[in-house]
Amino acid sequence: MSLSAIVLEESPVRLWGLSSRQRLRRQLREAGGVQWLDSLDRLSESGRVLLLNGNYLFEVRTLAGLLEREQSVLRCAADGRVAAAICHAGDAPGLAEVVSGRSDRIPEGVGDLVPGDFAAFDDTLRRSQAPLLEPVREDNRLSLENRLYGNAYRGITDLVTKFFWPKPAKRAVRMAARLGLTPNQVTASGFVLVLAACYLFLAGQYAAGLAAGWLMTFLDTVDGKLARVTVQSSRFGHLFDHGIDLLHPPFWYICWGASLQAFEPVLGLDRVDLYGIIVGGYVLGRAVEGVFPLLGECGVFTWRPFDAWFRLVTARRNPCMILLTISVLVDRPDWGFLAVAFWTAATSAVLVIRLIQGGVARLRHGRLQSWLSDPSVATGPNAGSYRVFGRTRSAYGEG
Repeated sequence: MSLSAIVLEESPVRLWGLSSRQRLRRQLREAGGVQWLDSLDRLSESGRVLLLNGNYLFEVRTLAGLLEREQSVLRCAADGRVAAAICHAGDAPGLAEVVSGRSDRIPEGVGDLVPGDFAAFDDTLRRSQAPLLEPVREDNRLSLENRLYGNAYRGITDLVTKFFWPKPAKRAVRMAARLGLTPNQVTASGFVLVLAACYLFLAGQYAAGLAAGWLMTFLDTVDGKLARVTVQSSRFGHLFDHGIDLLHPPFWYICWGASLQAFEPVLGLDRVDLYGIIVGGYVLGRAVEGVFPLLGECGVFTWRPFDAWFRLVTARRNPCMILLTISVLVDRPDWGFLAVAFWTAATSAVLVIRLIQGGVARLRHGRLQSWLSDPSVATGPNAGSYRVFGRTRSAYGEG
């Protein structure tokens, strides 16, 4: 059955440089399978129709949740008004009056929904929050831009990305949006810095290499947030960004280790042995991360509160960069190399244990569910962890 979408009203307020019509068109393209129409006059006599009021701000999750329903209106909880509807083509003219605000008569048999009726847990961004639907006005423009940026931020991530990057990255995203930069351009700049850091580490220029590396990690936060707030995510951009993220960290550590002069074996482990520990541990940890979702509806870092806390310090790039930075500050870069190797081995071992525990739980109790998907998580025994990981508060301008 065909699916068409029509925007009936449009707000004059632009968010992150986009009009409501531009944003909705990009969001529906991301959702997929939707034909865009400019007016009801072009509507066919059959199929389903998505009616949208452009005076409201939606996110892709909100639209996707509504598209899964039949014959329903979606009401904004903030003002109680109908902001969207999904219906059969024959019912579109009548419901268009409701969505436009010219009528409050909802036909019998049409469901009445609010965003809270849709799933709150978002496994992609590892956070738990009801899908976004808010009225757009000039007096709440900054607040809505903060919401969009905050909603683009992962709730569960490493400690640098979660606690240090949100505010400066927001300023960088705003500047990039004003300059018209694309996320892929930011990612390409980060890739140049990856290569620069490799060269500088190999040359033993640790401080300069760390500067390039930290700037790259910052841009790695900026590109994804820019893509989400301006709705420019693409398959190529996803592969480009995540391919770089996945592959480059071990090369940094190997270049660092190769630069060390007169390295002495530790616990009988020479430089090559430590390379093996770093690469093997990194690959093993990534493999666990890839396999764990087969056990249920969550990832290894979203299963239980412990896993969310553990993700803050797991031996991924940013925590390892902290170890390398400390080693340079105390003028012992060899300690940084050793610390990365042993921390990678230790945290990968923990991930393997969690995979085994998850497998046992799957056999005993069925498919695994994330603790964040519990409707009472905000007030239950894990409320403290929820306040930390349900979302990244500083990304919303809080705290």
